[in-house]
Amino acid sequence: MFLLDENLPEGQRRLLREWRVRFRVVGIDIGRTGTKDENLIPVLHRLPQATFFSLDHFFFRQDLLHDSYCLVWLDVADDQAADFIRRFLKHPRFDSQAKRLGKVVRVHADGAHFRQMGNPVLQNLQWRF
Repeated sequence: MFLLDENLPEGQRRLLREWRVRFRVVGIDIGRTGTKDENLIPVLHRLPQATFFSLDHFFFRQDLLHDSYCLVWLDVADDQAADFIRRFLKHPRFDSQAKRLGKVVRVHADGAHFRQMGNPVLQNLQWRF
């Protein structure tokens, strides 16, 4: 399941729908509008293997690692969020649910940084064009 934070602009959600990316949105489909970031973590624990995308850096924290979800901080301009979500989901390191679970990821213009369960080392990858 892909879950988008309510801070992702509607225009970016529309693009994802056009690209046939199925997702749910915090405050619309799950949880309440205005839910504080720290209160989303228990919600993620109850969802089946969610990948959560947000424009908020709060979610790129090692202490939030959990094997039942993936947290992705989109460290990009608001109007580029959909493009980088799609790029992330197509990358060979993240192109399946099994490859994403247990990670916290920072997606940015040059690539991604991530940590995963069982490996405290910050890993880095660059986008392939």
